[in-house]
Order: sequence, then structure tokens, then C-alpha cells
Amino acid sequence: MLLAVLLLGSIIADLVTPQILSFYIDTAQSRSALSSLLIIALFYLVGVLLTLFLTVGAAYIGEYVSWTATNMLRADLAVHCLSLDISFHNAHTPGEFIERIDGDVSYLANFLSNFVVQLLGSVLLLFGIVIALLLDDWRLGIVFGLFALVALLVMGRVRNIAIPYWQQARQASADYFGFLEEHLDGREDIRSQGATAYIMQNFYRLLRKRFHLERKASLSSSLIEATSVLLFTFGYALAFASSAYLYFSHAITIGAVFLVIQYIQLLETPIQQVTAQLDDLQKALASIKRIEELFRIQSQMRQDQKLSLPEKVLSVAFEHVSFAYNPATPTLHDISFQLEPGKTVGVLGRTGSGKSTIARLMLRMYSPTQGTIRLGGVDSSMVPVRDIRARVGLVTQDVQLFHATVRDNLTFFDRGITDQHILTVLDNLGRSAWYQTLPEGLDTLLDPASGLSAGEAQLLAFARVFLRNPDLVILDEASSRLDPETERLIEQAIDKLLYNRTCIIIAHRLSTIRRADTILILQDGQIVEQGNYSELSTNTETLLHDLLQTQEEQGVL
Repeated sequence: MLLAVLLLGSIIADLVTPQILSFYIDTAQSRSALSSLLIIALFYLVGVLLTLFLTVGAAYIGEYVSWTATNMLRADLAVHCLSLDISFHNAHTPGEFIERIDGDVSYLANFLSNFVVQLLGSVLLLFGIVIALLLDDWRLGIVFGLFALVALLVMGRVRNIAIPYWQQARQASADYFGFLEEHLDGREDIRSQGATAYIMQNFYRLLRKRFHLERKASLSSSLIEATSVLLFTFGYALAFASSAYLYFSHAITIGAVFLVIQYIQLLETPIQQVTAQLDDLQKALASIKRIEELFRIQSQMRQDQKLSLPEKVLSVAFEHVSFAYNPATPTLHDISFQLEPGKTVGVLGRTGSGKSTIARLMLRMYSPTQGTIRLGGVDSSMVPVRDIRARVGLVTQDVQLFHATVRDNLTFFDRGITDQHILTVLDNLGRSAWYQTLPEGLDTLLDPASGLSAGEAQLLAFARVFLRNPDLVILDEASSRLDPETERLIEQAIDKLLYNRTCIIIAHRLSTIRRADTILILQDGQIVEQGNYSELSTNTETLLHDLLQTQEEQGVL
């Protein structure tokens, strides 16, 4: 509302100041008193200053409104992307997300901050000039009204030409930034394998594609600029011709002639702004289409969850569950097992047998293609994802450290977890000595280059989960990166922290699943062996017994 008031005020001021100057000319020509001319001049100066103040105020409020709105749009896009299932994220790089969530919206912000003030203001000014000319002479009003109508129709007709080209250019930009993010992240492997030349060849290819598309879009946008120049030239010729005719016909005064020329000059900057803003409008419309495309993408998981998990230690039941990342190659086939509350199951199998997929399905990162997963007796597909992830904790071998304090890295920025609770968990994990070495305690900054060993980072991952106090814990190869000494250090802590919790341990090394009440062995996405650890390990005909013998011979156990 304030923007509208300032904008209308600046337009009125733009229309009034030429009227004052026209009146000044006619008054001077009639040889009026000098005092009258000084008063008119003073009004003119006040009008110019008021116009400047209103224009600056409208520009400031326009920037504030546009960036506030687009920042909210960025937040909506980020939340929407985070709500999508993992298959969507696997198909797009983080660099592409950066470009689509920030880059596309930035074009929109730049457009909105100027479009409202400049383009809309210029259009309103155009209609104001036509009305002012109608009041001076109806013929001038009709002539320039028709000129304004033709100009708007022509500009509106040509403005859509470059939209598809800018849309392609924005996609090329997203591909370019996605490529940069992916290969900068893997720069160590690229250099160690001597693949720099190949990567740079692809880099130049993407850069060349982006250059050609943006050049094509810019050239197509130049049609708008050329059109505006022709329209403006015609407008000047029309102004001179019509003013001269009416003046020599004694229909208007010399002041009115000046007013017509002044109004045409006044339109020169707005028309240039309209041209620039219509160019930005094409980029913005391309960005809007890409933003709409992103919003239209829906998660493949069910969105009608209405049930809640029971307030107790959770049981787990897989009922004829099948799943495939690719329909042609199933990952899990007809998996069924039950895990009572507070019990532990160990899941073994070769790489690619589907062990980690079980963890992802339980966390609702994916939905099973067939069958049902029950947590606490409730169909997990009917429970909101947020509720499941609040009750289920996961520790993997890949630990992500953030450029943040130790406190924030451990709590995932949850301010409701007290420092005392953090210190207690660190003590249970045997990390009190490590904590004492931190120069600023929990306020010490960590980042991926902090120099933490794999074992230290893994222990931080354990601490993260146990600070959340979940009812169900999944350890997915969680100790595979720990040296034997560090692994022995946390064995007792795990026993203590898993007390009265349901646990699923996914592992290669058999030493980590000795505490399991039940063992599942997967092969090609199917359960080929299931039973008690002691029974399976002593039975010479079982796969578990063979695996124990093999790892014992290799010195892994």
C-alpha cells in the first residue's frame, strides 16, 4: 500500500512539473510581473524535489517488498524439495538445486524490484500524459492516446519472442552449475586419476552451450529494443508535427507546444525502462516457468498420512515387502520378518544384497513397491514422515560435518538439547578426553576440513543419534570405519545406549552383530537365512557359519 501511494505520488509529480513549466513560459510571454515568475519557479523547484523524494522512496519500498517476497519463495522451494523422495534428489545435483532455488528466484527478485516501480509506473505515467493532453486539447489527447495504444500492442506482441530462448539458457546455466558442484567436490579423485583434461573438455562444452544459448536469447531480446527505438522516433515526429500544426492554427500556445515536447521527452526514459524491464520480464517468465515446474513435481510417497506411532518402544514388521529402484532390476523381493520391541536384529549380506535399502524403507526415504512395513503395529505409510524420523535414529558410515559449532553439529541445530545432556552422551561414548581438547568447548567450530579422523567423525554420528533418544536405532555399517581400538571403546557404550530400544544392525563384519537376538542373511534381495545367532553360528550347514570361518581365516574377526 505504501508502494502504491509513493508510486502514484511520483507519477502525479512527474505530470505536474511540466505543467508548471508550461505555465511559466506562457506567463513570461505575457510580460507578467517578475514576482509572479519567481513564485512559479519556486513551485517548480519544490515539484522537482518532491518528485525525486517520491521516486527514491518508491524504489526503496519496491526493493524491500520484492526481496521479502522472493526470500519467502526461496524458503517454500527449499521446503518443497526437502519433502520430495530420494529418487528425485538422486536425479538432480546439488549445484542444480542452488541454481533453481536461488538463481531463478534471484532473476525474479531483480525483476520484481524494478518492474513494479519502472514498468508499471511508466505505463501509469503514459496514461496520465494522455489524460493531461486531453485536457489541453482533445486532438492531442486522441493522437497520443492512439500512439500509446499502438505502442503497448506492439511491445506486448514482441515481448514473448525470447521467452523460450531464455528458458533454455536458464536450464543450461543450471546444468553448468550442477557440473561445477559435482566435479569440484570430486577434485581429489579427478586429479589423482589424471582425468583433468577430460573434465575440462566437458567444462568447455557446457560453457560453450551456455554461451550460445544466452547469446541467442539476448539477440532475440534486442528486437524489443529496436522496436522501442522506432516507436520513440515516430513519437517525436508525431509530437513536432501535431504541435506545429495546432500552434500555427492558433489552437494552442507556445507553452502548450513546450508541454507536448516535454511530455515526449518525459516518456523517453520510461520507454527505455519499459524496454529493459520487458527484457527482464522474459528472463523472469522463463524463471517462473521453471519454478512452477519444480513446484509441480510431487513426491512418490503417499501424502495422506493420518495415523500416529504408539508411545512405546517400537516393534518392526516387514510383510512381503518388495522394492526396486529400477523396475527392471528388483532390489528386495518378498522380505518378511518381525522384530519385537527392545530386541536387536543383525542383517548380513554382500554389497548390493539390499541391506541398506531396508534402512531407507524404514525411514520412508522410499516407499515399497509391494507389501507393508509396520512400526509399533502401525502401517508406516499412514504415518507422517516427520513423526517416523523423530522416533527412528540412523547411523551410517558416511558422516556429514557442517561448518558450525560442535554443539550444532551434534544437535543438528536443535536448541532444545541442553549442554549437560550433550556432555553426558559424550562421556558415555568415551569422548570426554576429546572434548577437553576443544579450545572453546561446545562452541568450537567444526567443518569438513577440521582434521577429525574417520573414527572420531563416526563417534560424533553416534552421539547425534543418541541425543535424539529414538525408540528404534538403525546402525548401517556404522562401525566399518572404526579401528579396532575405537570399536572396542564404543562397544560398552552401545550396549548401554541401546538398552530398551529396538535395534537393526546392518554390517559386513560379523563381530558387530554378536549382540543381535536374530540374524537375517540377504542374498540377491531375498532372505536366505534367518535365526538365532548361537544356533546359526554353530550349525556347520549355515551361511553364517561359513562366513564366520572365512572372516576368521582372513583375520577380520
